[in-house]
Amino acid sequence: MAKKVVVLGCGMIGATMARDLAYEGRFDVVALDVDERHLAMLDGLRGCCTGRADLSDVAALKRAVAEADVVVGAMPSRFGFQTLRAVIEAGKPFADISFMPEDALQLDALARKRGVTAVVDCGVAPGLANLLIGRSASLMQRVDRVAFYVGGLPKARQWPYQYKAPFAPSDVVEEYTRPVRLREGGKLVVKPALSEPELMDFPGVGTLEAFNTDGLRSLVTTIDAPTMVEKTLRYPGHIELMRVLRETGFFSKEPLTVGDQQVRPLEVTSKLLFPMWKPGPGEAEFTILRVVVEGEPRDAGASSAALLPGARDGRSNGRIRHVYDLYDETDAATGTSSMARTTGFPCAIVARMLATGDLHHPGVRPPELIAPLPGVCDHILTELARRGVSVRTNEVALTDDGRASATPATPV
Repeated sequence: MAKKVVVLGCGMIGATMARDLAYEGRFDVVALDVDERHLAMLDGLRGCCTGRADLSDVAALKRAVAEADVVVGAMPSRFGFQTLRAVIEAGKPFADISFMPEDALQLDALARKRGVTAVVDCGVAPGLANLLIGRSASLMQRVDRVAFYVGGLPKARQWPYQYKAPFAPSDVVEEYTRPVRLREGGKLVVKPALSEPELMDFPGVGTLEAFNTDGLRSLVTTIDAPTMVEKTLRYPGHIELMRVLRETGFFSKEPLTVGDQQVRPLEVTSKLLFPMWKPGPGEAEFTILRVVVEGEPRDAGASSAALLPGARDGRSNGRIRHVYDLYDETDAATGTSSMARTTGFPCAIVARMLATGDLHHPGVRPPELIAPLPGVCDHILTELARRGVSVRTNEVALTDDGRASATPATPV
C-alpha cells in the first residue's frame, strides 16, 4: 500500500512539493489549504487529492494528519510553531519550510520523546544553505567563518523597487525590520536589519547589494564558528528605499490616529506596496545562493577530492575555504518559479527520505544536523541535480594572511 503524505498549505511552494511527491506514483498525496484558489492549482494532478481545511485550527490540523505516514509543512510563518508542535504530538515525521519566528529547537525534547524526526527550515536558505554549512563543518577540525548570501529576484529590473516578492510579501518586510543576530569575535551580537551593505559581483548576474538579515536562525547555536553572518541580495538601490520606508514608520505595526480613524501604517503600506511586488504573468525570475565556510580540515594532508567530492586541487596544510554557488531560473517548460523549486524540492526530497525510512533521527533537526549523517547530504544534492537544481563548489587553500588561489567551480 502506498504511503500517505499530507501537505499542509498549498501556495506556490506547497503546490510544487505536492506535484513533486505525486509524480512518481509512489505516494498518496493529500494537499490541504484554506483557500480553494490554491487547491485549484492541483486540479487533475494524478496521485494527489485536495481538501479545504482551516489549518490554523490546531484540532482541525491534528485530524488532518491523523492517518498520514509523513507530513510536509508549507504554512505561513505565523502558524509554523503551533503546526510543528501539533504534528510532533501526533507522532508524525515532518519536513517543514515554515520560517517561524520562534525557536523550533524548543520542541526538540518533545520530538525525541515521541520518536519523531522533524526536519525544520528545510528550504533554500534557511535549508540548503544549512545543509552545505553542516557538511563543511563535519569535514573540518575547526570552523572559523561562515557566511551565506541569498536572494530571489526578477530577471528584468523595474523602477522603482527593482524587486518582486517570490514569497509572502509580509515575510519580506519582516526581513527588513527584525533585528539581526550574527557572530563576531566569538560573541553573539545584534544589529539592525538592512545594515552593513556591500556590493558583490556574480557571473551572469552582475552587481548585487548584500545586507544583514536575520537568517542564521539555528546556526548560531548548532555550528561553533566565531564569525557568522547571513545577508540578503537585492539589486543596487533597493536597500535605500527600504531604509527610508522603515525609518519613516511605514513598516510600523503601532496604530496611528488619522482623523477619527485608527490605522496601522504597515497595513496601509501593504495595500500600496505589495501589488507592486507581485510578479506579472510569466515574469522570469531567479534565485541565487552563495555559501562560504572557512576553517581547518580534519586531515590537513588530505586532497580536496577526499574532503569535498567535485572540487579540484586545494591541498592544504592549513586553512581551507569551501564556496558553494547555486543559480536557478524559472522553469521555462512548467512555469515553476526558481524560488518554488529551490525551496520546495529540498523539502520534498527529505519527505521522501522520511517516508522510506532512509532518514530516521528523532528530534527537531535543522538541515545542518542531518548533513553529517551517512549519505544524507550527497543524496539530497544528487536528487536536486536530477531536478535541474545544481550546486557548484570551489575548495581553495588559504595562506596565513587569508589569501586564496581560486580553482574552477565544479558540480558537487
